[in-house]
Amino acid sequence: MSVASRSYNPFDEDEEETRGGGEVRGAERQRSLQQEVLRRTAATADSTARSLSLLYESERIGVATSEELVRQGEALKRTELMVDKMDQDLKTSQRHINSIKSVFGGLVNYFKAKPPENKPEQNGMPEYYGNSRLKEAMMSSKEQDSKYQESHPNLRRLDNSDSDFSNIDSTSPVQQDTYPKNQCLQAYHKKIDNNLDEMSSGLSRLKNLALGLQTEIEEQDDMLDRLTKKVEILDIGIKSTDKKIRQL
Repeated sequence: MSVASRSYNPFDEDEEETRGGGEVRGAERQRSLQQEVLRRTAATADSTARSLSLLYESERIGVATSEELVRQGEALKRTELMVDKMDQDLKTSQRHINSIKSVFGGLVNYFKAKPPENKPEQNGMPEYYGNSRLKEAMMSSKEQDSKYQESHPNLRRLDNSDSDFSNIDSTSPVQQDTYPKNQCLQAYHKKIDNNLDEMSSGLSRLKNLALGLQTEIEEQDDMLDRLTKKVEILDIGIKSTDKKIRQL
C-alpha cells in the first residue's frame, strides 16, 4: 500500500488538463486566423470585382462619348460639303451676272472654261466613320458590353456562384478539417487574379479609346479651321455678288 501511495502523483491530472486546454485554445486560434484570412481574401475579391465593374462602366461611357463625337464629325462633314456646294453655286451666279452686265462679259464667259462641278453623291452624303484608331477601339470595347451587364449590380442576375464554395468536395484523406478552407482560399485567389487580368485588359482598351478620341478631336479641330476659312471666303463672295446685283 505504501509503495502504491508513494508512486501516485495527484498533480499529473492537472498537467494533462492544462496540456489538453492549451491544444484546444491553439486549435481555436488557428481556426480564427484561418477565418480572418478567408474573410480578408473575400473582401479583396469583392473589391476587385467592384473595381472591374467601375472599369466596365467607364469603358461604356467612353464608347458613348466616342459615338457622339463621330456624329459631331459627321455633321461637320455635311456642313463642309454644303459650304462647298454653296461656293460652287455662287461662282455660277457670278458668271451669269457677268453675262447680263455686258456683251463683252458674256463673250468672255462663253469662251472661258467652265469651272469643274462636283457631282453630288448618288446615295446622299458620304458616311463618316471617324479615324480608324477610334473605330477599332470602339469595336473592341463594344465586345465587352455583355461583361458590363454581368458585373453591374443593378443589371446582373442574382447568382452566388462566385462567392459560394459550399459545393467544393471536402473529402480528402489528408487534413480533412483544413483542406476545404484552403480550396476556398485558392478559389478566391484565382478570382482575384482573373479580375486583375481583366482590369489590365480594360485599362488597355480605355487607353486606346482615349488615344482615338484625341486623334478624332484633333482632326475635327482641323476640319473646323478649314470650315471657318471657307465660310469667310463664302461670305466675301456673297457680299460681292450682292453688290454686283445692285449695280445692274
